[in-house]
Amino acid sequence: MNIYRTHNCNELSAKNSGEKVVLSGWIHKKRDHGNLLFIDLRDNYGITQCVVQKDDSSFSELEKLRLETVVKIEGSCVKRSSEAINPELTTGEIEVVISSSEILGTCNELPMPVFSDQEYSEDIRLKYRFLDLRRKKIHQNIILRSKVISYIRDKMKEIGFLEFQTPILTASSPEGARDFLVPSRLNPGKFYALPQAPQQFKQLIMVAGFDKYFQIAPCFRDEDARADRSPGEFYQLDIEMSFVEQEDVFLILEKLMSDVFSTFSTKKILNTSFPRITYDEALLKYGSDKPDLRNPLLIYDTTNLFLSDEVKFEIFKKLVKAGSIVRAIKTKNTTEKPRSFFDGIDKWAKEQGASGLAYLTIENNSNIISAKGPVGKLFSEVALKELMSICDAEVGDSIFFACGAKSDVEKITAQARDKIAKELNLIDENVFAFCWVIDYPMFEMDPLTKKIDFSHNPFSMPQGKREDIDFANPLNIKAYQYDIVCNGIELSSGAIRNHVPELMYKLFDIAGYSKKQVDEKFSGMINALSYGAPPHGGIAPGIDRIVMLLADEKNIREVTMFPMNQSAQDLMMNAPSEVSENQLKELNLKIIK
Repeated sequence: MNIYRTHNCNELSAKNSGEKVVLSGWIHKKRDHGNLLFIDLRDNYGITQCVVQKDDSSFSELEKLRLETVVKIEGSCVKRSSEAINPELTTGEIEVVISSSEILGTCNELPMPVFSDQEYSEDIRLKYRFLDLRRKKIHQNIILRSKVISYIRDKMKEIGFLEFQTPILTASSPEGARDFLVPSRLNPGKFYALPQAPQQFKQLIMVAGFDKYFQIAPCFRDEDARADRSPGEFYQLDIEMSFVEQEDVFLILEKLMSDVFSTFSTKKILNTSFPRITYDEALLKYGSDKPDLRNPLLIYDTTNLFLSDEVKFEIFKKLVKAGSIVRAIKTKNTTEKPRSFFDGIDKWAKEQGASGLAYLTIENNSNIISAKGPVGKLFSEVALKELMSICDAEVGDSIFFACGAKSDVEKITAQARDKIAKELNLIDENVFAFCWVIDYPMFEMDPLTKKIDFSHNPFSMPQGKREDIDFANPLNIKAYQYDIVCNGIELSSGAIRNHVPELMYKLFDIAGYSKKQVDEKFSGMINALSYGAPPHGGIAPGIDRIVMLLADEKNIREVTMFPMNQSAQDLMMNAPSEVSENQLKELNLKIIK
């Protein structure tokens, strides 16, 4: 191939026996057997065992080298004896007898072993990310990421999408997160913003007459980190199409996701046609707009039952009369579970900040329906039968209850649904369960300030004919806004866009933006929409989250080449960092401490 190698470290086999070869790579392992020194040499592709005899001139030098030193090895490929074959290596049939070696890159004492089952702190791993990336699992995750992106790019082109690149330096825009701002040297006192998403630009591409656009787009959001979200930046598959309805977007993405996930994973896709779940239904049945459909447990509204005289649960009854709701989770055939199981769930709920979870189990004693558990005696037989009807429950089932404000109850029941399912081993880890969450409300109200604002993307089209939209009651307006969810993880939001300027002004007015403010914030897009804009819509699934699911990782950091830490710091490159006074002066900036 060249002076550094005739073969990669995964290529040699018995058919190469007797050949002179040159290999280069990292010293993966060393084993000193006295008269023989074995070296496992590793490159990007695999591992080859090399051996040098003690009387060889290379022995003493190789013996002293640290692991992860980069070396070039020349030698002969030799077939191993049958009993010495290593079936775990693709090169396990052979070894290379070293005739000469050369150090290509020395290695300092390692701050962390590259190949070890031991876990290290996030700060150590990210400071030495170049070492962390050598680890087999992480290395393979990054290769998987590359292959997934290439596959997606090819698939998008196959179905007629054109790839375009949109600007990185743009205007600040209220899209739900904080912008990263970039000062302009040539325009003192003014700032660019790094794009939270190419939202406005991809709509402008549609206005420009292009029919189908995509981009593997970098996005920048000044957000707090979490397991499924990187602080600072991430990548998404940005898609936009003209002359489409919601279902057209769904069909494109369902086919793409099915192809991607079936190609890069052996897990089964639960439904090839992804279920459509309304936002209201998702909050009721699953407590969340990110439902994990692998989990068979459902949530039921039992609020009205607690107003009945047949229920003597006075604490809940009082709360319900004051405006609280009650939601229930049914578990099948759990009446024989020990008391510790139920008390453990209740204790866990209190640890999450809730008041706990009441519970009962349903029994049949001499054809009389009864219940045991802390609140079982508070329900008459009539009430229990009504409860069983609401929850589709049977004798032998158990029911947990949560009572409180709607948002609080939804939060704890969503968490409890997941917790209980894991305790009962109900979640099939070998499937991908996709769904669409649709019919999002256009607006939401801040419970403290009572201010009405957009619930999602402000550029979404409201549902219904324009003359029928209930502007007087904006919280009742539904949008053509949708999310795609897989295994409880939101992969993307999307929408059919509002391409009518007059309607956009009206909706922004409800959210408290004047026409002047809209014109200032979105001048480019508002202007463009006034010159013949087609109906259009799109979506932008997160690349990082797709790969995280495919790699079966719980943290997005494990599939990102150079992630920041939880504090949005790049410990390897020491960013963010201070800049010189001269740089600040050029930008007309001054640091105030």
